[in-house]
Amino acid sequence: MFNWIDKLPFKPLLVVAVFIALAPYPFEPEPHLVDKFLLLSTGFLTRPIDIFDLFVHTAPMLLLAIKLARMMRR
Repeated sequence: MFNWIDKLPFKPLLVVAVFIALAPYPFEPEPHLVDKFLLLSTGFLTRPIDIFDLFVHTAPMLLLAIKLARMMRR
């Protein structure tokens, strides 16, 4: 089921995960993902576009975490 994740190259996935997590540059006043997590923690993340945006920004990090977990298991 997760064989396609094993085929993803590690370094480009790491770069994409870090870049998307820290976007937008130059982090004024904070990275976009931090803002979305603050909205989520306070209960103000209610618009569908914001929920989709949170998913888009966290998806590469989730893929990277799954890939790392599978690499460690081997």
